[in-house]
Amino acid sequence: MNTWIAIGATALGCYVVKLAGLLVPAGVLERPLVRRLAALLPVALLAALTAQQTFADGHTLVLDARAAGLAAAAVALVLRAPFLLVVAAAVVVTAGVRALGG
Repeated sequence: MNTWIAIGATALGCYVVKLAGLLVPAGVLERPLVRRLAALLPVALLAALTAQQTFADGHTLVLDARAAGLAAAAVALVLRAPFLLVVAAAVVVTAGVRALGG
């Protein structure tokens, strides 16, 4: 039963957030600061998610094959590689490090 309460609360929370976004006056959304924050917020959230998924294991910090894959992706991005090549480099390096027992 607790699961259904959590699902209902989450659905209600999502609706309230959506409604709050629709009630914001258009003049507020046109401000330069709001536009800059709206452009940078997805990047910050994605970076935080990537860091959490790469360096966390439960409640501990880890440095394993995922970090090597992230480093390979960063190098590929610095070299301006196409997106699919960046992903492929991360996958190959992560799999290689895990295969070697790292």
